[in-house]
Amino acid sequence: MNKEMIAMILAGGQGSRLGVFTKSIAKPAVSFGGKYRIIDFVLSNCSNSGIDTVGVLTQYRPLILNSHIGMGSHWDLDRINGGVYVLQPYMDEKEGNWYKGTANAIYQNMNFIDTYNPEYVLVLSGDHIYKMDYSKMLNFHKEKKAKATIAVIEVPWDEASRFGIMNAKEDGQIYEFEEKPENPKSNLASMGVYIFNWSTLRDYFIKSENSNKCFDDFGKNIIPMMLEDQAEMYAYSFKGYWRDVGTIQSLWDANMDLIKYPDAIDLNDSRWRIYTNTMASPPQYIGKDADISEALIADGCSILGDVENSVLSHGVYVDENSTVKDSVIMPNVKIGKNVIIEKAMIGEGAIIEDNAIIRNNEDEINVVSEYEIVKPQQVLQGGN
Repeated sequence: MNKEMIAMILAGGQGSRLGVFTKSIAKPAVSFGGKYRIIDFVLSNCSNSGIDTVGVLTQYRPLILNSHIGMGSHWDLDRINGGVYVLQPYMDEKEGNWYKGTANAIYQNMNFIDTYNPEYVLVLSGDHIYKMDYSKMLNFHKEKKAKATIAVIEVPWDEASRFGIMNAKEDGQIYEFEEKPENPKSNLASMGVYIFNWSTLRDYFIKSENSNKCFDDFGKNIIPMMLEDQAEMYAYSFKGYWRDVGTIQSLWDANMDLIKYPDAIDLNDSRWRIYTNTMASPPQYIGKDADISEALIADGCSILGDVENSVLSHGVYVDENSTVKDSVIMPNVKIGKNVIIEKAMIGEGAIIEDNAIIRNNEDEINVVSEYEIVKPQQVLQGGN
């Protein structure tokens, strides 16, 4: 079953910086934007780009993520010749280890990739929010006759030291890679989106079997080795919206961006839809005294109070005389009467009892864990 290019999505990270929101689920399965999960964006990018064979590499607490993806039908990836596959670490006669890094995860699934004998392999992170046509990146890769192409985005110079930075010539050829440099030479940050010639990448993996060198990570090992070998590597410049939602602050920011900058990642764009495993929920109910402004409210919500500049996922209930402001409310949260919630992220299934207050005077995000019960005598502050 020859395929020109297949995609491998790295979706196994623990996501510890998201704290309470990844205690029981993998980071790519975290709720986002009211009705989605984070991984929906990269899966939709694959589907919209015409990529019909996708491996999803899971590891940490994969149950909900596996259930969400299912057979891939929501992304048109339930194919006889191809489709979506959930791939987990397994024990063989050599070793039975967890994935040791991004490259090692691909290495451990060489047999899966060889099944499709692709010319190119697209390696993606499962925890970024963006829209991208990977077919355009592949055309660029072919035009440059590259061995590897890395998608980059310009970041503010004062933030460049937080990223892996690609230093490239005017034509895009990469001559140097710096991992989180103290004094960056450019602001071209790697997006964690790679296209490799499979024959080239496979050769590096075969070398690793008989070498003492570490080949476990793309940024730390594979890319520097390819540069050392003077392999043709190019930076593909991406101009759209992109955000790594690896922290509570960045996850909150990305949700707020949907309200503040709705055109940046247009969820209503019929030409590039973001698909998801849709919940079978009833329509919203908005009470006669409810006051709603600048909000995204999913199906199944019942709003009797006030909601301002907030994202509410499916099944959220807001009772009378309660106020939700500048907040992200995850699925099936129950908010009682006379509650005040400001600049918060409330985990799935939490119960906020009558008269509880969740706010503070500092510029911090207030966090409530999934299924946590906030009592009326509590005044919850901080937490990120």
